[in-house]
Amino acid sequence: MADPRVELSQGTRPERSGSVPAASIDPTLSPETTSIASRAWSHLLEPVRPSAFVEFELLLLTFCTGIQDAISFPDYHCFASNQTGNTVFLMLAILLPHLNGEMFITANIGASLGFFLLGGLATGQMSHFIGPRTRLWLVGCNFVQSCLVFAAAALQYTHGANLSGKDAVVVVTLLALASGSQVVQSRSFRMTEISTAMATAAWMDLLIDPALFQVKNRPRTRRVLFLSTLILGSLAGAGIYRTAASWVAILVSAVGKMLVTGMYLFNSTDKPKAAEAGEAC
Repeated sequence: MADPRVELSQGTRPERSGSVPAASIDPTLSPETTSIASRAWSHLLEPVRPSAFVEFELLLLTFCTGIQDAISFPDYHCFASNQTGNTVFLMLAILLPHLNGEMFITANIGASLGFFLLGGLATGQMSHFIGPRTRLWLVGCNFVQSCLVFAAAALQYTHGANLSGKDAVVVVTLLALASGSQVVQSRSFRMTEISTAMATAAWMDLLIDPALFQVKNRPRTRRVLFLSTLILGSLAGAGIYRTAASWVAILVSAVGKMLVTGMYLFNSTDKPKAAEAGEAC
């Protein structure tokens, strides 16, 4: 009877569970390159920790929102981000259609509200599966938003700022789609004081804050910074609109959003509490 140990040594050895076959390893990649790629991928898959740096990024996005809304209303008689006004105008369009073209443009309002909700729905539901604060998701999602705004600036540069028509609807659609996605993405950090778009709730929450006049009050400070930044962005957009052109304002907004896209790569990681406790020991 043959010794099974001899047969095992002469035959094919069983592969270990979870081992990587030699054929799957690219011989052209050095260990250093593989290590760098692995660390970079792990970095992208880490969740971003809410911090003061995130607050700055959200405020920068708020500034860009102010620019967009400052030019979208005079150009298209609708808001790209502020959907309270669009909702009211849409109801007026249903009951008072003769005001279409004078007070508002029904097609622009419908496109803005509809695609804002679509952008929010798509971003919100997809984030449940990917992870709302995963760095890769934040970078990729904000990159797509920035590209949409760049496309809106390019379209307006080539075709002009038409009050109505297909070109106007497309520009409004691009801006609203990016804005809806941005607002949902900003809420993933649970900093509701900085919505990056809507000001009404922030104004009211600021005024009714029982600790409004206390020195240390982070929520109050966030609301003040958010409202101030939105105002500054609106003033900047109006200034560019008056001195240059609408497409320049949209371009500035797109550049700001793309800047935030790159900044997400440098945010600190939200480590699990167990890991933080182990490092503290």
